Amino acid sequence: MRKVTVPLGARTYPVLVGEGLLTTLGRRCRALGSSTRCAVLADETVAARYGDLALKSLRDAGFAPVLIPFAAGEKSKSLRVVERCYAELARHRLERRSLIVALGGGVTGDLAGFVAATYLRGLPFVQVPTTLLAQVDSSVGGKVGVNLAAGKNLVGAFLQPKLVLCDLSTLQTLPEREFRAGLAEVIKYGIIHDPALFRRLERDWDRVAARDPRVLESVVARCCRIKAHVVSEDETESGLRAILNFGHTIGHGIEAITRYGEYLHGEAISIGQVAAAMLSERRLGLAPSVSERIRQLFLRAGLPVSIRLSAGQRVRLLAAMRLDKKVSGGEVKFVLASALGKVTWGHAIPESEVHAVLDALAGGTRRSP
Repeated sequence: MRKVTVPLGARTYPVLVGEGLLTTLGRRCRALGSSTRCAVLADETVAARYGDLALKSLRDAGFAPVLIPFAAGEKSKSLRVVERCYAELARHRLERRSLIVALGGGVTGDLAGFVAATYLRGLPFVQVPTTLLAQVDSSVGGKVGVNLAAGKNLVGAFLQPKLVLCDLSTLQTLPEREFRAGLAEVIKYGIIHDPALFRRLERDWDRVAARDPRVLESVVARCCRIKAHVVSEDETESGLRAILNFGHTIGHGIEAITRYGEYLHGEAISIGQVAAAMLSERRLGLAPSVSERIRQLFLRAGLPVSIRLSAGQRVRLLAAMRLDKKVSGGEVKFVLASALGKVTWGHAIPESEVHAVLDALAGGTRRSP
């Protein structure tokens, strides 16, 4: 097992990475000093697979847990589902010291964290991410929230978890498409911060793709350390933390215009990162060979690197991008790379250049426009 610390003063918490950790959930939660009433939020798929194990661990540690399931998928990140969760928490009489456990992927962590941040003006919560994407990204850092029809994560809060428990055993049952989608965030860390990680992914890709536990433990822990460093420097996304959004400007727009049903998050930001690499060639002089390495690694991961949008879809994409949280003064801002491990944020890109990139993506070409 590896331990990563997210250093945030009084809100400091550990991220534990290893196999078989779900059975230790109860005693680790007990050490947090919360009351014995707690709620486990999980989508129906994860609840069926891991709900009993989580509940048993909590009961064995003296908790009286209740399971609150909801439909799987991005569409559950809604105020409608949040309200249903509130009703269940009220029905089971959870109190200010009661614990919320987020058991599942990124959707569950975002939803459960938002519920915890807002019910009774804030309850403590624990992240138990069961997908690769959630383990390396969304479970760490305290950003929680839900979607509106107009865009992704437009309603949210910052609430740091008390503990993040990354049980690598859960990745062995993850559907292949979900696992590959998580790799998009892993690759991102190599692009924005760690060239050595990027090279390792190129070198050891077969072992990563085969879900070798030893390799995954090292890679997941490294991604968490990078995220922890960025969050500790900029907890509320006022500066450095923006680099974590590499590829997300277009990626979130793609998710929004396809109603969060056609692309998984990792698939959408795979396209977005290829687009950001193209813009980086043009704007910051990113070497074409590096841009191609980025594209090829996403291809090896089995992720999409192109998209063909109609004229109407492009209009909606640009509108969705203008609603993004990173818009400032009405301008859409991008994170761009000058080299692997060297990125800057706040780049305003004219719509004409976005269209040129979309033209390149539609043709499946590599070269920047």
